Amino acid sequence: MFRTLITAIIFTAISPVAMATEIKVEELASGLKNPWSIAFMKNGDALVTERAGGLRLLSKSGELSSAISGLPEASVVGQGGMLGVALHPDFEGNKWVYVCLSIANGEVRGSEVYRGKLAGNKLQNVKQIFVAKPKIDTAHHFGCRLAFDNDEKLFISLGDRTKKDDAQLTSNHFGVVVRVNDDGSVPTDNPFLDGKAPEIFSYGHRNVQGMALHPTSGQVWTHEHGPKGGDEVNILENGDNYGWPTITYGVNYDGSSITDVTEMDTMRQPLTYWVPSIAPSGMAFYTGEEFPEWKGNLFVGSLKFRYLNRMVMDGEKVVEQEALLSDRNERVRDVKQAPDGSIYVLTDEVNGKVLRLTKG
Repeated sequence: MFRTLITAIIFTAISPVAMATEIKVEELASGLKNPWSIAFMKNGDALVTERAGGLRLLSKSGELSSAISGLPEASVVGQGGMLGVALHPDFEGNKWVYVCLSIANGEVRGSEVYRGKLAGNKLQNVKQIFVAKPKIDTAHHFGCRLAFDNDEKLFISLGDRTKKDDAQLTSNHFGVVVRVNDDGSVPTDNPFLDGKAPEIFSYGHRNVQGMALHPTSGQVWTHEHGPKGGDEVNILENGDNYGWPTITYGVNYDGSSITDVTEMDTMRQPLTYWVPSIAPSGMAFYTGEEFPEWKGNLFVGSLKFRYLNRMVMDGEKVVEQEALLSDRNERVRDVKQAPDGSIYVLTDEVNGKVLRLTKG
């Protein structure tokens, strides 16, 4: 495993090729209520969630539909709302759409995942396929990033809900990434089948807010929010413990220590981490032809410092970083590559935008 200390503001030198890349930024759509996640169809259309709104269809030309019906009402409190969206790997054939949202039950709330078939402006045959347990009375750390692997297994990130010590347990869904079949059933090779939460794939996470499938290895990569410092990039492994809060490179928001331990033999080290925190959100590997010099780069949004972070990778090692779009001063919530090789960025604002990046 690699471990590299990266600062969020001072970056390593960017190569002349990277600096020569000119980017055209198009505001494809605006007026969204805190857009949170985007998922593409093969024709270039996409589904977009609005944390404080609903699920909408975005055409390749930038036209937004009204809210797509069929999902339950999201609990829009604090960090909760309509969050992650993903399409089934065989979406063109089966039209299955997966959405993760926070659902309230009285004064308590938690993350749930629903599946439905897209038909026009509706989701039909909607079914609840996963419920994070237990629901508690807090409005923080819902996780809710979604990603399918090459075996059509669905990975769902779940934050620690501020119950950080419980992230070291495998008997609940606090601070974990779960793995289920496309219908919500539990895969027979999950690591904790005999426990109270057999959906768990990995644990010891704080709040995973980015998830992407590596285009070569097929492994699921994630990043997560640290506390004050200690944001991490990790590769998920079946049954592994990622350390939170027993080990961390961060401190409490008031500056006090969480622990002075940063490594432990039984816990995974991150590939890289940021001090100070950049508040990462969204994650995508680039494989397109629009920016051939960026092939294999990893893109991560920064909510805190308001830019799109481009990371040049050498295997599992970060070689360089570049801050893109920093002149726009907009919080980046999600980033995805479109089928045509352009890059789409969601800005997390009350008047949120969908940006499309192409060669200048």
